Amino acid sequence: MQYTLKKSLGQHFLQDENVCKKIVAALSLTPGTNLLEVGPGGGALTKYLLSIPDIHYKAIEVDGEKVTYLQQQYPAIQGKLLHQDILEATQPFDTSFQVVGNFPYNISSPIMFKILEWETQVDEVIGMFQKEVAVRIAEKPGSKQYGILSVLLQTFFQVTYLFDVHQNCFTPPPKVMSGVVRFTNSRNPFGIADKKRYIRLIKAAFNQRRKTLRNAWKGTLPPDMLQQDIMNKRAEQLSVADFVNIYHAWNV
Repeated sequence: MQYTLKKSLGQHFLQDENVCKKIVAALSLTPGTNLLEVGPGGGALTKYLLSIPDIHYKAIEVDGEKVTYLQQQYPAIQGKLLHQDILEATQPFDTSFQVVGNFPYNISSPIMFKILEWETQVDEVIGMFQKEVAVRIAEKPGSKQYGILSVLLQTFFQVTYLFDVHQNCFTPPPKVMSGVVRFTNSRNPFGIADKKRYIRLIKAAFNQRRKTLRNAWKGTLPPDMLQQDIMNKRAEQLSVADFVNIYHAWNV
């Protein structure tokens, strides 16, 4: 059976076996690990993941045609493949798990917010993104690339940019380079008790990133907090620790 590529789903299928092996090798798997593959597509990573002994593997795929293809091509995936939209999925395991995937570029940011939703259970993520997004996620303060995803993901995970992936490694080749990133759960070191409130704070800061924080947070933070000197800065100038301190002061 052949499958068709669907531009509407942002599909670019990885075909370089060396890159597939590098991504799989980057996983920190031990016997008994629960592993979720997001968007297996044509099975470039799947064939390697299914052959790993002593792990509990599941995959989520939204495209019905790919589900049928994978079930025919890889009999070992029977009972492990969920025909779902990752953005609407419930947590796939009852205990902690790892995530791997060549994430569809058109929904890579929403996928990261889904990971944040599951954060207490997600030990590690190895994900491939459009390079611009990968760089942004791993970026440090002071850069125009540093933004909402940078702060949120670095609050809860140690983020490491692993390697570039060239356009020619895909069918069809995307117009941009890709990058693979590792997220290792840092176990909420800043003690964020209300994640939704924290996300709201970070989004408000960067949604008007040209403005000072005093203006960006007007209507979010109480007036007395807006008088602090740090409010003269812009969002991209603050470290993760700065944002966390403001969150805790707001959350008392």
